[in-house]
Amino acid sequence: MWYRHRTPSLIQTFYPSLTWHKSRNEKNIYLTFDDGPIPEMTPLVLDILSEYDVKATFFCVGDNIIKHPDVFQRVIGDGHKIGNHSHHHLDGWKTPKKVYLENVATCQQTIIDRTAYHSIFRPPYGKASRAQLKKLQHTHEIVMWDVLSGDFDQSLSPEACLQNTIKATQNGSIVIFHDNVKAKTNLTYALPKYIEHCLENGYHFKTL
Repeated sequence: MWYRHRTPSLIQTFYPSLTWHKSRNEKNIYLTFDDGPIPEMTPLVLDILSEYDVKATFFCVGDNIIKHPDVFQRVIGDGHKIGNHSHHHLDGWKTPKKVYLENVATCQQTIIDRTAYHSIFRPPYGKASRAQLKKLQHTHEIVMWDVLSGDFDQSLSPEACLQNTIKATQNGSIVIFHDNVKAKTNLTYALPKYIEHCLENGYHFKTL
């Protein structure tokens, strides 16, 4: 499985209108979680965040919100921010523009029906066509990332997941973990240790 823990600057330059990170001038970090809410993982993530009094941004799949309303309500009740991750976790490169945009809109309405809506969107897999992005930018801030934990990579050891994430982090980093079953082993180990490391080094955790 090939990916970069730190998003190359060249890729960020190709898409300058997307949000890859926040200000590099302040020691803030933006923890984000993709793919939930699901009962097998999201409560575990929420417990860890609560232990350290850290707030994060959850990019939720609309279909999961409908299937697991109690889990979603806990995310909101714990004071975290909600973002749109499409209704069925679609790969934009493999989905016609109209179908993709309708799927994002369905997720948006699902969130609006349940809580105050923040117009932020993250493409599943980080994949969306230029035409899809251009249209969505009229209504959403499109949030990517500059640090990918790789917690979903089951060939990666938990310690490597932790160390790679720490090494890639800098001021203003937007960091991705996943409340996804595939990520359980690495996330359970790496997330609390990552938070501890960042707090010990003077970072503050913010929501998007």
